[in-house]
Amino acid sequence: MKNKIKYFFKRFIFLKALNSPFKPFKLKWYIGKVAIGTPYFYPRKWVTYTQEEIEIKAQKRFDKLSEELKTKVTLEHYRQQYKGSQKAIPKLIGFDFVELGWKTKWTDTDYRFEWSPLISFVFFKWQIAVVFLAPEPSNYWESWLYYEFNTDKSKSQKERIKQCQKEFKQNWISWKDGTKIKTNYYQFILKEKYYENRL
Repeated sequence: MKNKIKYFFKRFIFLKALNSPFKPFKLKWYIGKVAIGTPYFYPRKWVTYTQEEIEIKAQKRFDKLSEELKTKVTLEHYRQQYKGSQKAIPKLIGFDFVELGWKTKWTDTDYRFEWSPLISFVFFKWQIAVVFLAPEPSNYWESWLYYEFNTDKSKSQKERIKQCQKEFKQNWISWKDGTKIKTNYYQFILKEKYYENRL
């Protein structure tokens, strides 16, 4: 039971951003034909192959073999391979919750944003989805993850976000009409009183 509770809170940890130096994210609603992935594919579920499907798939694999291989590999071999296997089919009615998608790459603090949290409900070919949309999502969530997991929690929010801005920089350079433009993305993702221009 303890593990289930822990897992529940872990999935919703992104809500802590609402009570932090970061600007509150907004809710983006979508109502229409299924068009929002959860996260990569449209809402779907996994079902076990029927015996008929196993026969068809096994026969197709077997038929592709050369005559020589057919003497060494049996049709039963392929039947066993597909036995218990599953396939994805569109979800006709159902609910999905997608937690904040992220990973680390080169180091423990090299956070990479992958997808925004969202809630989806599908009913046949229709979908209602709510995406928790942050300003500048990559910069926002990567910085928030550093703030949440790598700053000193014994300090105040002001001190922690100061540490975050110093150690996890969000300075980017772009070019426009031959002019170099420096941007510190913390100005877009932090509440005004917490932002320090550290270009």
